[in-house]
Amino acid sequence: MGRRSGILEFAVLGLLRESPMHGYELRKRLNTSLGVFRAFSYGSLYPCLKTLVANGWLIEEPGNAPEDAVSAALAGRRAKIVYRLTAEGKEHFEELLSQTGPDTYDDEHFAARFAFFGQTSRDVRMRVLEGRRSRLEERLEKMRASLARTRERLDDYTLELQRHGMESVEREVRWLNELIESERAGRDLKGSGSGEPASQDTTTGATGGLPRPGEPSRPDTPDDTAT
Repeated sequence: MGRRSGILEFAVLGLLRESPMHGYELRKRLNTSLGVFRAFSYGSLYPCLKTLVANGWLIEEPGNAPEDAVSAALAGRRAKIVYRLTAEGKEHFEELLSQTGPDTYDDEHFAARFAFFGQTSRDVRMRVLEGRRSRLEERLEKMRASLARTRERLDDYTLELQRHGMESVEREVRWLNELIESERAGRDLKGSGSGEPASQDTTTGATGGLPRPGEPSRPDTPDDTAT
C-alpha cells in the first residue's frame, strides 16, 4: 500500500467514525475538512472504500431514503450506498491513531493526523507535535546552511525563492510552538495527564480551542449517480 493511499484510508476511517456517509458526502468532507485531499477524485476514493470493505473495516448499506432508491431506479441509476465503520474498523483506526512514528511527522500525513486530533489522546498529540517541530527545525537548519553556501552564486529571484521557503518553515515552527504550549497549558489547567481524547465539535471538527490548518476548497457539483 502506498503512503498516500494509506493516508486516505486513515482519513476515511476517521470520518466514518463520526457517522456513516455515502461516497459523495465523504469526498466533500475530505475536501472541506482535510485540505490535503482536495485533489482526490472519485476514481481514488472508491477503490479505497472497496479495500476497506474487503478488509472488514467498513460495511456497505443501502441509503436510508426509499424515495432515493425509487428515483434512482426510474432514472436507470444505482441507489446510493452508505458506508459504515465496523467494530474491527474502529479498533484499527484507534490503533492507527495511537501511532507516533516518523511517518506521522511528514508533510502529508501530519495534516491528516492533525485533522483528527480531537479523537487523539493528549500524550499522542504532544509526541506528534514535538516530532513535527523537530523535523522542521532540522529542515530549517539544512536550508540555512545551504543558503549560506550558495548565496553568492544565486541570482536575486532564486535567492528570494529560497528565503520564501525558509520563512514558510519558520512560520510553521512558530505555529507548532503555540500548539505545544497550548497543550501543556491545557494539561496544567485541567490537572490531568490521563491522556484522554480532547472534546470535539462534531460539526466543525474543532478541538479544545486549538487552531487547525485548513483552506476552503473549490465547490463541487453533486453527482447523484455516486454510490
